[in-house]
Amino acid sequence: MAGLSDRFRLVGDGGLTARFTEPRVVPLRDGRGRDGVSIDYGESEPDQLGWAQWPEREDLSIEYLRLLGSAQEGGATTAECRLTAERIDPSNDQSWYREWMSIADVNCRRGHAALRVGHVLTAKSNWLRAINYYQSAALPFDREDRHYWFATSNMRQCARDYLACCSPRGEVVRIPWLDGYPLEAYFLPVPAAGRPAPVVVCIGEPGQRKEELLFKVARYARERGMSLLAVDLLGAGTGAEFDEIVGRSDLETALGHVMDYLVEREDVDAGRIAVLADGWGSSFVARGIAFDDRFAAAVCDGGIWDLHERDFLAARAPFQPEFPQTDRDFGRVARNIRCPVLIATGERGWLEAERVRELFTQLKDEGGDLTLKIFAVAETAAMQAHVDNPTLANEYIFDWIASRLGI
Repeated sequence: MAGLSDRFRLVGDGGLTARFTEPRVVPLRDGRGRDGVSIDYGESEPDQLGWAQWPEREDLSIEYLRLLGSAQEGGATTAECRLTAERIDPSNDQSWYREWMSIADVNCRRGHAALRVGHVLTAKSNWLRAINYYQSAALPFDREDRHYWFATSNMRQCARDYLACCSPRGEVVRIPWLDGYPLEAYFLPVPAAGRPAPVVVCIGEPGQRKEELLFKVARYARERGMSLLAVDLLGAGTGAEFDEIVGRSDLETALGHVMDYLVEREDVDAGRIAVLADGWGSSFVARGIAFDDRFAAAVCDGGIWDLHERDFLAARAPFQPEFPQTDRDFGRVARNIRCPVLIATGERGWLEAERVRELFTQLKDEGGDLTLKIFAVAETAAMQAHVDNPTLANEYIFDWIASRLGI
């Protein structure tokens, strides 16, 4: 059984508040694109929010919390989440799958029924919820499992139904990347632009799916006059091939291929393209913008994870061959970033706030145009990737992007 969702397995098995202490080196399991190592920060502090639905199943509790947080963005309804959770036996993955598939199917059918009588907005909102519920249903299963395949296939179809009803119509696009492994993306043009428009590229951290970006960020881009390209690293299928890709040390090359695609579009203002890393578990977006100066702005970790892991490995194992020195020295990477960068995280993110500030100061010393925003617990956008309250973070982030793009 896969256990933890890819979104929350990037660094250790931390708790809901993910405030880590004593580090130790562990083998890399997925998504980070590092040289075979990651850093586990051990046990986390107790969940001070008190939102752990099933204390014995941290993976399901975190996913349930994400679902509740997504309700305010249109990715769920609180009532549906609570009623579904009441029927789940957390010790039985089949129970989890069955209940979330059931409520996803209800929303999917409701969407098609609304479309048949011309209620397009209602159809779209139901498909967005179905996307989220199908994604959650797949959570406990490996990508090769038929449950995962069936849930994600339904999710992808709902995304296509949603795009077909957007105005202007959304597009499913293929972007060449690796041989035999193109990227798949959703392009949502800004309404009534009439001229080349600014674009924000929202790319999920390794293992995250682009479908959830349709309810997480699409409206923030549209309301600010920006087209959206939602893309992930999972390829054009259900993601089974991803396991062969994720260990690569050059994941950042995907950013250059995305940019190559966008600058060829006549409806894109090539001088106003920003990138937003959805999630904060790796630094491949920071490395990508360091080696491609065509981006006008970026929201990512700024390379903090790379810097943190480099410092840790240099201090603990400076002479051990399993931790080779790489020519991708982060000082060089930081100096090569030409665009403004926003680093946004929660006070209870994967790293303690003081450690983030310390690493941010090191990055600033390289002379870059960097902004740090740490959302305080009092603002409740306090957890890693802001799963408990995404709205406050998205408002701040997209206002920052808009200002940097001159909107």
